[in-house]
Amino acid sequence: MGTVYLIPCNIAEDALHVLPAYVKDAIMKCEIIFAENERTARRYFKAVEQKIVIDHYEWFSIHKAEAEVVAQFKSKLQAGKIIGIISESGCPGVADPGQVLVQAAQELNARIVPLVGPSSILLALMASGMNGQQFEFVGYLPIDAGDRSKKIKELEIASAKNNSTKIFIETPYRNKQLLDTLLKTCEPHTKLCIAVNITSSEESIKTLAIKDWKKQPPALPKQPAIFLLHAH
Repeated sequence: MGTVYLIPCNIAEDALHVLPAYVKDAIMKCEIIFAENERTARRYFKAVEQKIVIDHYEWFSIHKAEAEVVAQFKSKLQAGKIIGIISESGCPGVADPGQVLVQAAQELNARIVPLVGPSSILLALMASGMNGQQFEFVGYLPIDAGDRSKKIKELEIASAKNNSTKIFIETPYRNKQLLDTLLKTCEPHTKLCIAVNITSSEESIKTLAIKDWKKQPPALPKQPAIFLLHAH
């Protein structure tokens, strides 16, 4: 049975410095790469080590890990290959389609090696000042305005009831709509953390009560952002 390396990648393009040296060692060991986005993964490998010969790897695209991809992955693993899984940003398997492949590797009792790297979810939580003992990542909120408001209110109520931090993300071009809904829907004293461009030179992570965000609403450029909410 082969080995699976879960290879983290940089969140921001200018942030290779946040990656431990042993990530490069793992990349060099791999024979096969399953990537969420092959083009950006190839560029990332070259940024990590110029001497890497990209075409020495056998490449597969994960997409949403359809049955065909899972079958290919299992076949390579059973052939004893050393496989790397890499997501588009951050850590494979966390808010990422690569999780389906990791599940398949667990079912085959393969050796799975998770490597340390940046996770916007954990980095934002660490810097938010919110409860890190109880938290929930809920992914994307509904696109429909009415459904989004309803979901935010549900999260706020659950946060207050369980003293838990709720973490969610949005497509960059919808950041403004999400913020507007949060400011309209949440109670004045509910805390909201907005983390933008994590690990980049333009990183901003700020926590304020809703009433204070209303006084100074951020512009929220169309850039990667993560939101954390904690109600009392």
